[in-house]
Amino acid sequence: MNTEEALERLLRSYGAYYNVDRENPAPPFAAEAVFHSHDERFFLVKSAKLSEAESHEYVFFAREGNLTAQRLQELAEAAWVTGTGRVTPHASHQSSDVLLEIVAESITPEAMAMIPKLKRYQSYRHTLHGWSHFRLFALEAPSGRMACNRQGRSLKKVFQSIIAAQ
Repeated sequence: MNTEEALERLLRSYGAYYNVDRENPAPPFAAEAVFHSHDERFFLVKSAKLSEAESHEYVFFAREGNLTAQRLQELAEAAWVTGTGRVTPHASHQSSDVLLEIVAESITPEAMAMIPKLKRYQSYRHTLHGWSHFRLFALEAPSGRMACNRQGRSLKKVFQSIIAAQ
């Protein structure tokens, strides 16, 4: 499988629940996807609101020829800055996660070793106004090798099934 096919499969899978933008993604990304969730709890009537929570996910997709450690750092920083720049913390904001998904022809050993160690976290007003986590997933398309950071481990099985699906 080449990078174009792998990226297309990922974007199709996100299309069901996310707003996917292939036309005008933030540079240097090939596409991006956004998901917003708003939850309210009431007691009998809407005026008796018990709780309210908002969650957001900002997903950035990159397609690379050879992913080096330096390029990985640049992509991670660009995704984090762009994603957290869209966060508006307030009392009902719970979380805004930033995801970076990279599909590459090859990944250098240095970059592969760096992926599990990359982490970013931001709390807003000591988590009273929510937080942001950084999730990272990388796929070497021809070989099928995958790597992710600690926060991205929960996504690994999902991506394995997406990539394996015909």
